[in-house]
Amino acid sequence: MTLRRRRFTSLASAAAAAAVLPLSWPGGVVAAAPSPAPKAPGAGDAPPEPMGHTIDGELITAPRPGQAMVLTFWATWCTYCRQELPVLDGIQRVAGPDRLQVVAVNTEERDVFRKVHRVLKDKLALRLAYDPGQLAQTAWGVHSLPHMVIIGRDGRIDAIFKGYSDDGLDAIVAAINRAIGATPAAGA
Repeated sequence: MTLRRRRFTSLASAAAAAAVLPLSWPGGVVAAAPSPAPKAPGAGDAPPEPMGHTIDGELITAPRPGQAMVLTFWATWCTYCRQELPVLDGIQRVAGPDRLQVVAVNTEERDVFRKVHRVLKDKLALRLAYDPGQLAQTAWGVHSLPHMVIIGRDGRIDAIFKGYSDDGLDAIVAAINRAIGATPAAGA
């Protein structure tokens, strides 16, 4: 019995190693390592989909031509995230929905998002969203909070801010102003 267990353990270890490590053979590589995670977008790139879902399940997509977007990923446990929501709401109100769409994507479970949505839906002009299955977080390379993306009227990412604080506010305001003033893409 002990011999069989050892043999099984050895076979399982070998199979696990083969799944991760490339195997060399005189004719070339037989098995390759798993592919790396997709590259996160950067400034100048087109925004990836998805961007989150509304409480009703509507998929949030890229802003319409000529409209800038602030996409922020946040959680209720993130103090700075909670502090930025009223500020972003004020920006949304001043800029207006024709020029700017602010979307706040909650990264927590749907039950948490439902409670947050119930409290904030009538207080904020910005769009509240959540990220089922973390598809948006993966597409956008979100690994820490807060995480904000500014998309210009030209449909391109202007700037990405990760793990920022009050010290970065001037750069964020400048990026939002640039995005609102960006020239729309042809055909907009």
